[in-house]
Amino acid sequence: MGFGFRGFQRRVNIPKGSVAVYVGENQKKRFVVPISYLNQPSFQELLSQAEQEFGFDHPMGGLTLPCREDVFLQVTSRLHRR
Repeated sequence: MGFGFRGFQRRVNIPKGSVAVYVGENQKKRFVVPISYLNQPSFQELLSQAEQEFGFDHPMGGLTLPCREDVFLQVTSRLHRR
């Protein structure tokens, strides 16, 4: 199953209850995280950074977080342990 977005055909392989995010300073890597992370203060800080940098125009066509991959992995690993 795919959908057209900005002229591209993409595969949608995101489980129900999850969201795809793109992470990285230069080269973006795609991660799929539970929607429940969006309510956590540490993840909301990453979302605030994205809002400040991109507003609502995300360059990857999806939610892009302008942080280093290792920072993202630290935040999500702490949330996963909860």
